[in-house]
Amino acid sequence: MPPTHSVKSDAVSADEILEKYDRESTYRKQLGKWVWVVSFLAISLTLFHLFTAYRGAYEARIQGPIHLGTGLGLIFLLYPIRKGLQRVQRTVPWYDAVLAFAALAVGYYNVIFYERLVTEAIVIGYARMDYVVASLGVLLVLEAARRSVGLPIVVVSVVALLYAMYGNWIPTKLFAHRGFEWSKLAADLYLTTKGIFSTPIQVSSTFIFLFLLFGVMLIRTGIGSFFNDLAFALTGRFTGGQGKAAVVASAMQGMVSGSSVANTVGSGSFTIPMMKKAGYRPEFAAAAEASASTGGQIMPPIMGAAAFIMATYTETPYSQIMLAAIIPAMLYFSGVFLGVHFESRKRGIVGLPKSALPNLRRLLIERGYLLLPILVIFYTLLSGRTPMRAALLGIAVSFLVSLFRRDTRMSFKSVLGAMEQGARVALPVIAACACAGIIVGVVVQTGLGGRIADGIITLGGGQLFFTLFFTMIACLILGMGLPTTANYVVTATMAAPALILGLDVPILAAHMFVFYFGIVADITPPVCLAAYAGAGLARANPFQSGVTAFKLAAAAYIVPFVFVTNPQLLLIDYSPAGLAFAVLTAIIGMVGISSAVIGFLIRPAHAWERLVLFPAGILLIIPNMAFSAIGLVTLLAVLLLQSKRPHQKVHAQGASRGA
Repeated sequence: MPPTHSVKSDAVSADEILEKYDRESTYRKQLGKWVWVVSFLAISLTLFHLFTAYRGAYEARIQGPIHLGTGLGLIFLLYPIRKGLQRVQRTVPWYDAVLAFAALAVGYYNVIFYERLVTEAIVIGYARMDYVVASLGVLLVLEAARRSVGLPIVVVSVVALLYAMYGNWIPTKLFAHRGFEWSKLAADLYLTTKGIFSTPIQVSSTFIFLFLLFGVMLIRTGIGSFFNDLAFALTGRFTGGQGKAAVVASAMQGMVSGSSVANTVGSGSFTIPMMKKAGYRPEFAAAAEASASTGGQIMPPIMGAAAFIMATYTETPYSQIMLAAIIPAMLYFSGVFLGVHFESRKRGIVGLPKSALPNLRRLLIERGYLLLPILVIFYTLLSGRTPMRAALLGIAVSFLVSLFRRDTRMSFKSVLGAMEQGARVALPVIAACACAGIIVGVVVQTGLGGRIADGIITLGGGQLFFTLFFTMIACLILGMGLPTTANYVVTATMAAPALILGLDVPILAAHMFVFYFGIVADITPPVCLAAYAGAGLARANPFQSGVTAFKLAAAAYIVPFVFVTNPQLLLIDYSPAGLAFAVLTAIIGMVGISSAVIGFLIRPAHAWERLVLFPAGILLIIPNMAFSAIGLVTLLAVLLLQSKRPHQKVHAQGASRGA
């Protein structure tokens, strides 16, 4: 065990890194007398969602405004006007209190005047006050998103608004359109379900909030330490056990969390120092943790918040999306796991002694019950129940599970604390979904989505590969500044139609493609926030950590192209034999790609061997019998050549045997 003082310093470092790279973590730590107001609003918001999960959601124009209005009020009370003030302000300044109550007022305006807004306003038009409230509502959403999510999403939204108003000034016929007056545009965006209260905020107000609360409840049961212990029990004794345990633990953590940066810092504060001590380079330790943590958003059953929006956009049951994501997630983590294995072999890093590891059998007997809430979620979703009901049952089981041990038993006070924390965790998602709704509203009303889809197809020359490539670039660029949820909403509205309508790609495959690349943007240089956060913990070079993470997850950039061309990997129109062949060759292909990237197969690889191994891996991943045969023969040839080469002894690090 590390000494107590180092644990405390690591905790401080983790907080600082979260605030530096994760805008969602820059909330006020001191609220003064406003702490009671924040607690009341947060707990009330959670109780509202629990109630509607039990009895059924209200109509979208009631459920959404209550969700958004309360969320915006909390954001202005918790997030300061400028990053950094959260460490110096002792209470909520008066101007933020005014903005908070204004947000509550404009949010509940839609609820109070619901009948008039859906009847009279449609026939005789909106009143002057309606336009004032709508304008204020749009501006408050933009400011709340800037504070809790970051400036890039606000810039994109403002550009969208300017395009909607002044599109007639654009000389290019492809993108020109008649401009809208601000009053009409604001009313359509805020007083209807065409903009802010469209699909993203509807899904946030029903499914996403509850699953975020479920994650908070599950963490309160101590499942994070259980995942770490389980990962070490499974992999700790093998070659590079510390690195492999970090990958496995992060994959399991991903089942209950959907933030790449938060996952990296949460898991990395424990795993990165351990990997460095084992002998991994700081940049590699940061990259391994960031790559694994980023994959958490594609890890069923919870995945990232955007997955729930995908279910609505594609009109696909969430249970089907969850199942479709299993094989791509398995391939993603296989690639990262193999990269860690080859790096460990290359550096002679062996595993930990069995005596230093948790006993797997005893661990499962003593704390295996912690998996019950996740199993309940799986079963409930697969049985055809709604995600709302699945999340509600998961929350209930999480509470019951917490009662099994004295150190995790939740008192009435801790239950209220979990409710408040659940609402706080949801705030950035609420702001991002509302801001994304502005973009969606503009895209739909101006017809911009269709124009961009036509432009992407034209740019790709009508060829599937080039269209996919340009779509990937768009997703990665947007992912540099937008959170995953907003990134998915934008690309699903603009880019996915190019694949679906123009090139007959299955709708789920097209949406999974843009969803996937929006996530891996967090480990794609030059802006790779998850890798930068890991580098902060590892005290490593940030850019080198980002490049290493990109290389470590190299196969992840190939898998989406494969499941678009062969949807069997998403369980679409698959045959058991065809699926088994595709998965087997893909995993073998991961071996070729990972060994090429790391520079080690069974011996250190020469430059020409790496140049041969990489395309061999790609040929194996492509589900074509001839291509796979060529790739397999090439891989085996390199393996044979390396086996005849004298073994170079590497100074072994670690404490036990390799596997």
